[in-house]
Amino acid sequence: MREALSWAATGRGRVHELFVTAVAAERNPDLVRTAADAGVPVSRVTDKAAAALSETVTPQGVVAVCDPVDVPLSLAGARLVAVLHGVSDPGNAGTVVRVADAAGADAVVFAGDTVDPHNGKCVRSSTGSVFHLPISRSRAADEVFAACRAAGLRLVAADGYAEDDLVTADLRGDLARPTAWVFGSEAHGLPDEVVAGLDTALKVPIYGAAESLNLATAAAVCLYASARAHRA
Repeated sequence: MREALSWAATGRGRVHELFVTAVAAERNPDLVRTAADAGVPVSRVTDKAAAALSETVTPQGVVAVCDPVDVPLSLAGARLVAVLHGVSDPGNAGTVVRVADAAGADAVVFAGDTVDPHNGKCVRSSTGSVFHLPISRSRAADEVFAACRAAGLRLVAADGYAEDDLVTADLRGDLARPTAWVFGSEAHGLPDEVVAGLDTALKVPIYGAAESLNLATAAAVCLYASARAHRA
């Protein structure tokens, strides 16, 4: 919630109202005071109402109504971007946003038939990161890829079946280049035709007996590999 108020303070959006239960208000007096000082209406609600508003089993008792966080797609000057293509699980999508934020990515783009970034679980899983970096979305994945290329970004598919891997690419210096990592769905990954249309595909090498990595873990490894190379 503090991230939402900080985001609004920058002028990038607006928090329209803050709903708090009596217990939450007692536990977070500084949050309530900050909202009131910023001119945000603060309304007291019952625990039942807070649970309905937050759409979660264990509500914290604080809910904010905010402007949408997504912005028009603009990648000029970007060096590291995460593109989610066909990702349906909001928890995974929000976690990738959090990872991208931590890795210093310049933007996250929700492309094609991907979950809404404003989904409650997605927002919660991002732990505030949806307010930290630009979030864009477009149902036209081809337009997203074209925008990445126009910005000078190399489109790299994260693909567990790729012939090339992160280690080899790093040794060649490829990861130091401006990159848009493209991540696919949890169950099926990226469609073959999408992978074929990108600049290259890389896999995370698995040295143990695990069959694969989940989406969020693979995204963390890939994004941090590029972030480290960019800062080397």
